[in-house]
Amino acid sequence: MTRESRQQSARDATRRAILAAAPALFIENGYDQVSMRSIAARVEYSPAALYGYFASKDEIFYALAEEGFRLLDPTPPTATASADPLDDVRHGAWRLYEFSREQPQYFALVFLDRRVPRIGQDFERFPFLREMRQRFIANMQRCIAAGLLPASTNAQTAVRLLLAPIFGIAALRLSERIAGDAHAAALVRDAIDVTIAGLRVAAPHHAAPFADAFPEAAVSSS
Repeated sequence: MTRESRQQSARDATRRAILAAAPALFIENGYDQVSMRSIAARVEYSPAALYGYFASKDEIFYALAEEGFRLLDPTPPTATASADPLDDVRHGAWRLYEFSREQPQYFALVFLDRRVPRIGQDFERFPFLREMRQRFIANMQRCIAAGLLPASTNAQTAVRLLLAPIFGIAALRLSERIAGDAHAAALVRDAIDVTIAGLRVAAPHHAAPFADAFPEAAVSSS
């Protein structure tokens, strides 16, 4: 291994250590109470040197958010859509709930903790999230083109309506206001089926702003 390779490997390892330590600190102490100094102490690194990797704790959060989005949607960009666009829409909605179960810390930090930077304000930072959202909207548009939803349906609004109850149910489960994962999962399936049934008989027309990738009540705000 060359000297440059060793140096890059060391930088990558330090960056990974920072990103591994930050979520626990944010959740343990609250986002507002965590400083770059406390993150540096957790990884046994000097605060001054930490700025060589991230300009601020917000930048650390954005890096964590990007990782979280990739865990949320592991579908390769080149993946082929199925023959049934409604199945693809259902799968995408259910995947969001699965993510809240598999990665509760990521889900809570990125979507529920209103103390952290609001994703919608820096939506353009996340090309991966845009691609994921566009794929979701494209599947909804396929449903419209196939006659499975009314022709006048606004695809962006339909996505927003479909995802809103899933965020709510996931948040209630994480706060232990819904007893048992099986009950929450059943509610999510019902919410998906009922919302799709509603969309099939009543087309939503209002176009949501592009930056509002997910329901505003569930997106983090500063």
